[in-house]
Amino acid sequence: MDPQPLFEWCGFRLLTDPTFDPPGGKYENGPVVLEKTIGPAIAPETLGHVDCVLLSHDHHLDNLDHSGRNFLAGVPHVITTVEGAGRLGGNAVGLFPW
Repeated sequence: MDPQPLFEWCGFRLLTDPTFDPPGGKYENGPVVLEKTIGPAIAPETLGHVDCVLLSHDHHLDNLDHSGRNFLAGVPHVITTVEGAGRLGGNAVGLFPW
């Protein structure tokens, strides 16, 4: 069974770690180069309204790629780490571990 990044409960829609870039992109992170080999699990244009994004961390492009970062601007709430919220700004709120 494939993991589903969209959780819906009583009308509330939560998306996790949005990555929407098409396959073939290369992302450099220091000496490491990641290459995206498959497309997104869900196309952003098919999602409709999303109430909140739960972002495990923003500094790895396999958890938040370029298209996913652009998507955050249209979401009312983004919950992530304290450091990530500081980097993202805007609608991002950081939570401390535990």
